[in-house]
Amino acid sequence: MTKNFRLTLAQMNPTVGAIAANAAKARAAWQAGRDAGADMVALTEMFVTGYQTRDLIMKPAFWREAMAALEQLAQDCADGPALGIGGPWWDGHHLYNAYWVMEQGKIVARVLKHHLPNDTVFDEVRQFTPGDVSGPYRIGPVRIGSPLCEDAWHEDVAETLAETGAEILLVPNGSPYYRSKYDRRVALMVSRVIETKLPLVYLNMVGAQDDQIFDGASFVLNPGIELAAQMPAFDECIRHVDFICGPQGWRAVRTDLEPLPDEWEQDYRAMVESLRDYVGKSGLTKVLLGLSGGIDSALVAAVAADALGPENVRCVMLPSEYTSGHSLEDAAAVARALGCRLDTVPIEGPRDAVEAALQPLFAGQKPGIAEENIQSRLRGLLLMALSNKFGEMLLTTGNKSEMAVGYATIYGDMAGGYNPLKDLYKTRVFTTCRWRNDHHRDWMKGPKGVVIPPRVIDKPPSAELRADQKDEDSLPPYPVLDAILERLVEGEQSVAEIVAACFDRATVKKVEGLLYGAEWKRYQSAPGIRLTRKAFWLDRRYPIVNRWRDEGQT
Repeated sequence: MTKNFRLTLAQMNPTVGAIAANAAKARAAWQAGRDAGADMVALTEMFVTGYQTRDLIMKPAFWREAMAALEQLAQDCADGPALGIGGPWWDGHHLYNAYWVMEQGKIVARVLKHHLPNDTVFDEVRQFTPGDVSGPYRIGPVRIGSPLCEDAWHEDVAETLAETGAEILLVPNGSPYYRSKYDRRVALMVSRVIETKLPLVYLNMVGAQDDQIFDGASFVLNPGIELAAQMPAFDECIRHVDFICGPQGWRAVRTDLEPLPDEWEQDYRAMVESLRDYVGKSGLTKVLLGLSGGIDSALVAAVAADALGPENVRCVMLPSEYTSGHSLEDAAAVARALGCRLDTVPIEGPRDAVEAALQPLFAGQKPGIAEENIQSRLRGLLLMALSNKFGEMLLTTGNKSEMAVGYATIYGDMAGGYNPLKDLYKTRVFTTCRWRNDHHRDWMKGPKGVVIPPRVIDKPPSAELRADQKDEDSLPPYPVLDAILERLVEGEQSVAEIVAACFDRATVKKVEGLLYGAEWKRYQSAPGIRLTRKAFWLDRRYPIVNRWRDEGQT
């Protein structure tokens, strides 16, 4: 007699701390599975609390409430399929990252995470106790083994589960996005399938939290490396997957394979969805930004319009006598193309008042960067005043190249609550603008067509804080700067290695000095979405005060 098993996969977007709302999402997914005749409904790692919780999970009142919600879920979901859902478990002595399996009103298994990640954005060794490797649990006709997220990146947990009778591997994940992460996941999960000869379900959450976004893209693999199911990237989705037990064991019946977007679309989608969730999960609806007529603020405006709708984005032009006529025209063209409101607040009057107040102390001093930064800080002050008055979150617009070398004014253009471009190098800003002009997707709330005029993309970048200023007056050309930064930051290469790759040593040393010297600014910068494996903040933790420089010659 043929044995069948239907598994409902819920690729959903929880909110950190919204325990009741997350539990309600879980009940809705369970109901969808029950309506579809599922034997089990599966949600992702730490779903009931949201992920990542950071140290919030260590607060006893928090994990007690989460555990109570899980116990209640077991009661609420008694009459129907089994439910698997991630959440904390306190055994009276230690706190664990656990996967709760409930059926017929009872907790039938708790799978404890064994390998706790403690690198890049993860601090789970600080927050949880590693659990012993759990054995498989039985749901209906099948024995399921569940390596939790990081456990599936190591061969020992899956092999132990296979040796102790698991017939299907179900991997619940909270795996955050970075560029090309999907390829790495698939390669590792293929290894687990080859080693165990078992079908594997990789279930990942979606949605953003602080600097991270979870991109979903869940999939199912059969032995023989057959892709049996592919769920969409970034979208909430419920998918029912059928398994049939034949002579070679359990196999998933092939279902829809959703095409995945290329890396340019994934990065742009990550910026849009992260801003949408950051604003929405904070209880806000509107944003504002300084629109300078330059490429960075134009891209932020496009991201904001696509995330929240143009009607919820206020653009503000803050000109001085150094602002070119082209910049005024270009800012207006961007706002008009996106359909966003544009206000203009000149800064000459406030700047003259500040300079007059400082004149007795500045007397006899040559004008320089202090006077330039007064302009930037006045812009930050005026934008924050608008933010306070109208309840619109201020977006800051600096790219990763500027964040890396400190080419930004602290308390000036760095002022703001969120930065969509924080992990996007300047050279990628140019290409991303062209991509957005050429593409439109259903998830974008902004208009179709060219929303960033070509002149904005093509003109030489300038902060316009003095006459005829260009970024390259202070920095190497962006293609050179970004290539050096990628080697220093992402590659952790030595100066000698970079010079050996045909870069000028004096330029490399200048960039290295700027990178280390700007650490104090980055510590005070707004959060922004992580797009790479070495985003500034949790991926790269350097001291602020640091006298070391790489003087090695080989």
